[in-house]
Amino acid sequence: MMQKDRYKKMVLLVVDTQKLITNENLYKFGEFKSNVKKLIVMARENDIEVIFVRHDDGVGNELTKDKEGFEIYEEFQPTDKELIFDKTVNSSFKDTGLLEYLKRKNENEIIIVGLQTDYCIDATIKAGFEHGFKMIVPANTNSTFDNKYMSAEQTYRYYNEFMWNKRYAECISFEETFARMNR
Repeated sequence: MMQKDRYKKMVLLVVDTQKLITNENLYKFGEFKSNVKKLIVMARENDIEVIFVRHDDGVGNELTKDKEGFEIYEEFQPTDKELIFDKTVNSSFKDTGLLEYLKRKNENEIIIVGLQTDYCIDATIKAGFEHGFKMIVPANTNSTFDNKYMSAEQTYRYYNEFMWNKRYAECISFEETFARMNR
């Protein structure tokens, strides 16, 4: 029983999966959507807390409170008991209360999924690492769009295969993530 409890000191952090940006223009959208849904279900079935984060660009923007696009994507909806933290910068930890909440609960592992690879996922992984969390990135559970410098695929591969793995996070297969959640 002690072994199992040790692994329950993890949370699933679902970052910025908001209606405005969760769409078919994302890199491997179908796989991303399917994998995130499966991880949310798996977390709930294994008593792993699911925490959601939303990005607010402020008044006058489409990605802001009171706009339809601000709300969490229909297929990833939180339950009434799951927490939602709102942020105004890329890092999910800056001035949101999330860091204090996780420290209070003595969490040590964060499985991170969501959007966008090169913005809020990158900033949250690096900040989480700096705050002493073990950051776990399951394959094909973060995504982004093409930009003027790189395709979405190049961006995804750069961060997941080069930038984060064994530096700031452990980038592992989807199957390995399931196995860890099920311990």
